[in-house]
Amino acid sequence: MEGSVQINVPESNSIIEHEKKPMLSWDEIIEKSLSNFGWMDFLQAVLVAVAMFFDAQQSFISIYTDNYPKWHCTNTNTNSSCSSSSNICKLPRSSWSWDTHPSNTIISHWNLECASTFITGLPQSSFFIGCLLGSTFLAALADSSFGRKNMLIFSCVSMSITSMVIIFSTNVWIYSALKFLIGFWRSSIGTCVLVLLTEKVSAEWRFRVGIVEYFTFTMGYMSLPGFAYINRNSSWKTLYLWSSVPTICYSVIAYLFINESPRWLVMQGREKEILKMLKRVSSEENADDDNGNLTTSLPKLPTKEKFSIFHLYSSIGELFHKRWAIIRMIAVMILGIGIGMVYFGMPLAVGNLGFNIYLAVVFSASMEIPSCVATYFLENYRRKPSILVFSILGGICCVMCVVFENKVPAAKVVLAMVAFFGACTAYNVFLIYIIELFPTCVRNTTTSLVRQAIVFGCIFCPFLISAGRKNNIFSYGVFGAVIILSNFTLFCLPETKGIVLCDTMDQQEKKEIALRDAINQEKTGIVSV
Repeated sequence: MEGSVQINVPESNSIIEHEKKPMLSWDEIIEKSLSNFGWMDFLQAVLVAVAMFFDAQQSFISIYTDNYPKWHCTNTNTNSSCSSSSNICKLPRSSWSWDTHPSNTIISHWNLECASTFITGLPQSSFFIGCLLGSTFLAALADSSFGRKNMLIFSCVSMSITSMVIIFSTNVWIYSALKFLIGFWRSSIGTCVLVLLTEKVSAEWRFRVGIVEYFTFTMGYMSLPGFAYINRNSSWKTLYLWSSVPTICYSVIAYLFINESPRWLVMQGREKEILKMLKRVSSEENADDDNGNLTTSLPKLPTKEKFSIFHLYSSIGELFHKRWAIIRMIAVMILGIGIGMVYFGMPLAVGNLGFNIYLAVVFSASMEIPSCVATYFLENYRRKPSILVFSILGGICCVMCVVFENKVPAAKVVLAMVAFFGACTAYNVFLIYIIELFPTCVRNTTTSLVRQAIVFGCIFCPFLISAGRKNNIFSYGVFGAVIILSNFTLFCLPETKGIVLCDTMDQQEKKEIALRDAINQEKTGIVSV
């Protein structure tokens, strides 16, 4: 049969019996193979998702390492001009002292208490700039012959090594440069985890395994207050060691036990690995002979291209070759800027709430748990309305924080938590939505480009948060306006609930044309009646 290969067909099978077994597409074969989600599949999902635990720690570690610590007056003389309301920059250094260890944060360690907002916000902005550029250069590698698994492990190892090196920084400039590198290396972790998770399960389980990623990210975020509180009287360097050393151990375990994406293996034409994956299909379909060999016709695997630097980034050219893909990418990137600004901006702005910073982070991180629960129950609901409702909820609560300002502190804290909950839920559904919008050949690339857009908005967050210490309209007000306006792009995007993932751009295009024609015919029939 043209375009297919026969694998050990027994002579005893008649032509009629063989014709009863129609040749399945690779989409159908993979869906059937992955339809039974067992404990081993669950353990694989957890093992992949653990990378997000360490990713969350590096994303939010600056809440404590770059924080402006509290201070107190040391001169008890009644004639002293020092008081809790004094400007620290106008006081002699001998008249005051930090409440904690002198090197508890980079502010106290390098005497940056009177530095400009640009200097104090530079390290975290450098981190986000590194994430932005890292997504540009590393995203397409996972879609190439390098693979999802290798990219994930490489990113984790590189991030952790740089995180250990950062403790040797001698000033804020070297520190910012190394923060840039940490952001650069970790930029592909979230993308690889999400793509690897969703490509290793059937459509039925895709949404649920995505929640595993969000849960482990939440656990990583919630672990920070505990680590920071235990080391509250130690140097900021201790936190980086606590987060980097376990990552190395995880990378070794992941390399040994994580399996590669079957959809990626198909695109790479790796026949041996695919045949192992097909073992469950053959047993379910009773299509194997006495020797356990498959008797059904398999689609021809794509020809694996020779390695070249151009092939590594070929998925980017393939993506922008289609007009519908360009429009879709622009729409989701704008949406990503709005959702990401609130999702990352609200946790980083907890210091502006005037609340205990350890409890504030715990409350903020705890909002991710009901967000994961809400995401689970949204599995059977359409993606676009779900994103819209929770994004608008987050935006309205951000604007309300500006209205309350410091008049009702408790109400402001509650509104900030609800805003983060709305952004978290919208963010979770949004990432699953991105996976379903694009085919396998460009999925890692598109997911990374969207994350680039998310990070692009985050670059400005440290400066907005700094300006928001004087007027909340520059932080919470901007966050709310951006996320609400970005949701207008949803009108340019299709609904994806319940669809089967495609592997190529042509498959995606043909499937959507067929779906559109079916919808039009249904509408025409209703009008005729």
